[in-house]
Amino acid sequence: MNRLDIVEIEKIERETPTVKSLFFDWGEEFEPGQFVMTWIPGVDEVPMAIARKGYDFITVKKRGEATEALHEMETGDKIGVRGPFGNSYRLEADPILMVTGGCGGASLIQAVYEAEKKDKRIICCLGARTEEELLFRQKLYEKTDLKVATDDGSAGRKGFVTELALEIIENEKVGSILTCGPEIMMKKVVEIAREKKIPVQASLERYMKCGIGICDSCTIDGKQVCRDGPIFSGKELEMMDEFGRYERTKDGRLKEI
Repeated sequence: MNRLDIVEIEKIERETPTVKSLFFDWGEEFEPGQFVMTWIPGVDEVPMAIARKGYDFITVKKRGEATEALHEMETGDKIGVRGPFGNSYRLEADPILMVTGGCGGASLIQAVYEAEKKDKRIICCLGARTEEELLFRQKLYEKTDLKVATDDGSAGRKGFVTELALEIIENEKVGSILTCGPEIMMKKVVEIAREKKIPVQASLERYMKCGIGICDSCTIDGKQVCRDGPIFSGKELEMMDEFGRYERTKDGRLKEI
């Protein structure tokens, strides 16, 4: 849907020092991994993964003008929500291995809730630079077989989350993989999945202006993330030269990730 709905922020939760979740009553149906265009009055409109646990919510990392404005909002403030857009994760053979780092859990958390309804087992490899930046650690601990990695060793295994994921794959039969997080991380996950012959899906993030395929600002190797994605299969990603290497600036120029 392309209608803009105005919603009131009912609750705010601080997830990490740089990440907040904003809860509101929207009520539209959506699938795990889809996104909404979120309008911040007088500032901008940006894509955000949408999830639902009681209330609908978006999870926001502070990293620019729009996200800083969302972080400054209080309960009772209003934002605009347009969508849902894009395709969704397919919950395939289990156990499903989820590999997430940074703010990637914002895209994957609804898949966790959906997998629970379908009685699918999830092993989650959650990574961050430090313990305090582990997103949704408690929620994932309650819903999945959680494994943790931090770059500095402050929680779980010291090292990259991709190294942890490889250990899991080599020691347990994994049916399929879902991943979202920094693109360099996801590229490594896709390479591991190809080597081990495991189906994989990854959620891509690109600069996006419209969400409906008009502006073409989210293009990657001829695909539009807003319409062809944001979820792409391993086979699709293997054909993309830009994946894990380049992103686009606001004016459409390629720059290295």
